[in-house]
Amino acid sequence: MKKIYILLGSLFLILACDSDLDQYPSNIASSDSLTEFDGVLNAAYYYQLGAVTPMAVMGEFRSDNAFMFEPPYTEFDEYDNGLTAMEDQFFGPFYTALYKSILSANNVIENSTDATEIGEAKFLRALSYFKLVQVFGDVTVNLDADPSLTDTSILVRQPANDVYNNVIIPDLTDAIAALDNSEITSGRASKIAAQALLGKVYASRGDYSSAETHLAAVVNGAAAAGVELKENFNEIFGVENEVENSEIIFSTQIVSSITDEYSFASRFWNWFVGDDSKSDFPVDPDLVAAFDASDASGGGTDLRRTVTLSEDGLTAIKFPKEGDLGAEHDWIELRLADVILLYAETLNENGSPASTVLPLLDDIRSRAGLTSLTGTVSSQADVRQAILDERRLELAFEGQRWFDLVRTGTVDAEMGETIDSNYHIFPVPVSEILATDGVITQNPGY
Repeated sequence: MKKIYILLGSLFLILACDSDLDQYPSNIASSDSLTEFDGVLNAAYYYQLGAVTPMAVMGEFRSDNAFMFEPPYTEFDEYDNGLTAMEDQFFGPFYTALYKSILSANNVIENSTDATEIGEAKFLRALSYFKLVQVFGDVTVNLDADPSLTDTSILVRQPANDVYNNVIIPDLTDAIAALDNSEITSGRASKIAAQALLGKVYASRGDYSSAETHLAAVVNGAAAAGVELKENFNEIFGVENEVENSEIIFSTQIVSSITDEYSFASRFWNWFVGDDSKSDFPVDPDLVAAFDASDASGGGTDLRRTVTLSEDGLTAIKFPKEGDLGAEHDWIELRLADVILLYAETLNENGSPASTVLPLLDDIRSRAGLTSLTGTVSSQADVRQAILDERRLELAFEGQRWFDLVRTGTVDAEMGETIDSNYHIFPVPVSEILATDGVITQNPGY
């Protein structure tokens, strides 16, 4: 995909201070004195970078796809309160970056007169809050460009359902109405991206009826929008495949010269390829076994294995290091195969027969060198498991596995142990709790 190159000057329009909602520096122009908001919008895109590495680690290392070797990083596989030790490396940067993106988006929404800019800002605000709710559950909500610095009541965490109903869903609905599909390959938000994200949001809430409507619009409208599955699985990943990639609906674009909350370019792939001593060999043998099972049941060799895993099955190479180019890997937020599988899931949950649901998987499976599942399973439960298994192999190391398990209520069954639901979400950064004198509270169990 074409990179969004961000003018550094625009990045100083929104700066962090002591609190993530206290981000209005006194030495810059106030938002009501600005007349152009493209720079502020670019800042909202930019701040998504800080969420990439934490989302990658949470989605994979908390699940049965990957594991850490070095304490305290091993806490990702220990379902107790130990993850609070990971604040500085993961949860703090994640939290800070997304609230910066939200504040930038608020500025555009409140002050810009450009409908497209506002639509993009609402998409980014919804994406930010969706990630925050997935990770923390109840969260602080700020919809103002210039929030009060003295009213601490605005910091009180709001119920996740309220965040969905009052922010995420309305913002995505507005984004769908405001955007078209002319910018899909530019790395900017589009109508089809907003539709896909809204479908995923509804599925995450278990509202499969609403999810079906929006996911169907994406699947049925993909061709007209220039979105289609790549013929070969290995054509999706790698820096050289990011230009004009027809399968990617939306990604957070990464440029090695642009730093994130870690003060260097986002290197989420570093955790997967075994470049860090905390996890020299990160691939969980359970994932290797899942590929073995796919080979056995699919009538061939699952071609996704060689794209996803090293030959010895110990490291993940879906986003290869590639020398200096490794730091240029974009983080895929939405791609068509993800949406197709989610659409199949919604149809199954809404009572469609297996003969209607399973053919949706055929194109995805055939490019993986596998046979159709049509006629092999028929019950709703078996189709549900087949789709979950397909999502695991198709989307491995794209930060989705843990959130899929939580969303589908299959954490215990897939992880092979009983895990307290308190640990389905992650700890709120302790620094935020202390900075607000306890107005922001911790999640139960932490």
